Amino acid sequence: MTSAETPQDKPAAPAVLYVCADRGTLMPGLAARRAEQEGRAVAQDCGLAITEVVTDEYGEPDPTRRRGWRRVRELAQAGIVTEVLVRWPTAIAPESVPELRHRETRWLQEHGVRVRYTWAPLAARGSATRC
Repeated sequence: MTSAETPQDKPAAPAVLYVCADRGTLMPGLAARRAEQEGRAVAQDCGLAITEVVTDEYGEPDPTRRRGWRRVRELAQAGIVTEVLVRWPTAIAPESVPELRHRETRWLQEHGVRVRYTWAPLAARGSATRC
């Protein structure tokens, strides 16, 4: 950024918002709506442009077996996005298989893509990369 540029002049980094939320029985869709709202708020706060919202149903532990996550990988591999917004780490892979989550975040990093967790307590704790 030159001295004449302002942060508003900086082009927005392209991001994909990945939503993989539990299928709630009492309030179906609530978790997915909240994940999307939080993701959009983080994108706005951090100057990111959401190029696509990708969704998966929660349940399959291996992210590479989910259609939506495969789309996230395609976008990353093609260089279309530089950021993945996801509500919390278990949306990538559950706590029972942390090695799958680590494998995927490492793969994204190797492709120049940053993962940001959008759930406020994670971001406030510093365990997620904020702006």
